[in-house]
Amino acid sequence: MIEQLDVLLQQLDDLRARAIAELEAITTKAALDEWDTRYLGRSRGELKNISAVMPKLTKEERPVVGQKINTVKAELEQRLVAKRESLQQRELLAALEKERLDVTLPGRTQAIGHMHPLSRITLEITQIFMRMGFQVVQGPEVETDYYNFQALNIPADHPARDMQDTFWVVPGEILLRTQTSPMQIRTMEQTRPPVRVVVPGKVFRYEAVDASHEAMFHQIEGLLIDEHCTMADLKGCLERFAQEMFGEDRRVRFRGSYFPFTEPSAEVDIDCPFCAGEGCRTCKYTGWLEILGSGMVDPRVLRQVGYDPAKYRGFAFGMGVERVAMLKYGVNEIRLFSGNDLRFLRQF
Repeated sequence: MIEQLDVLLQQLDDLRARAIAELEAITTKAALDEWDTRYLGRSRGELKNISAVMPKLTKEERPVVGQKINTVKAELEQRLVAKRESLQQRELLAALEKERLDVTLPGRTQAIGHMHPLSRITLEITQIFMRMGFQVVQGPEVETDYYNFQALNIPADHPARDMQDTFWVVPGEILLRTQTSPMQIRTMEQTRPPVRVVVPGKVFRYEAVDASHEAMFHQIEGLLIDEHCTMADLKGCLERFAQEMFGEDRRVRFRGSYFPFTEPSAEVDIDCPFCAGEGCRTCKYTGWLEILGSGMVDPRVLRQVGYDPAKYRGFAFGMGVERVAMLKYGVNEIRLFSGNDLRFLRQF
């Protein structure tokens, strides 16, 4: 019987050593649960199997074997609890590592947009004239027939109205402005000379949309009224603008033209920046590109706002922002500016 007791005690020692060795190598909860079932399981565990021989032992052997079984079981259960806590701690640390932020790295910044090319050109144009002493004013896009036409020397039966197809809100009374010129009248009504303003804004015309025409586009009007003002002042002002916008080597040409609210009137051209005036497809081989219209303010317009044309004189000019942008950036399609195509806009 002593030999049987020694064998049981040796089996328990071997089971303990084997279980501890396997436990130390375990790295997952699934493997740990399998180890728990194999060694400490209540129905099929190896300790349970050894305990099954207890009834066959003598009264003297049972306490010795029972105490050994309890000692081994207690140690393995203690190691099991410690291992389970170790695995939980390891999983927690792994989860935290995935969420860890390296504060030494630069942050991910949001992509910042930039100004639309038309907004950039508008700002550049107005800043050029502001450096010459002009102020920037803006006005309503929905106008009356009086300010859009009549006060600008364009009565209802004037043939010049046929040049501007109009979007009427109330026929014959309220319209979407066809030009920013109405602010010339509004400004002069509210201000005594001297007057120096530029007026940027959207205008609307019932146009056949194509590569060079839009139904909605942008204009910048300019107006200067003072006691001493001549055509030479107009030429000097616009030459300065053209050279600042398109380059100091730009040449400017004035051609006689007609506008109802200016007399005399002139179209203003610059020598083609794409061929330096030699002639190319862009300038239709003339060497010149038209950029704006201008002229001396008609005396009848001055009388309309209460200015004495014998005392005050002035000049006005107007340009299309899209036109200037197309020339400056070499764009041959006006609809690209209103198409909101990011592939186009990101180039500016």
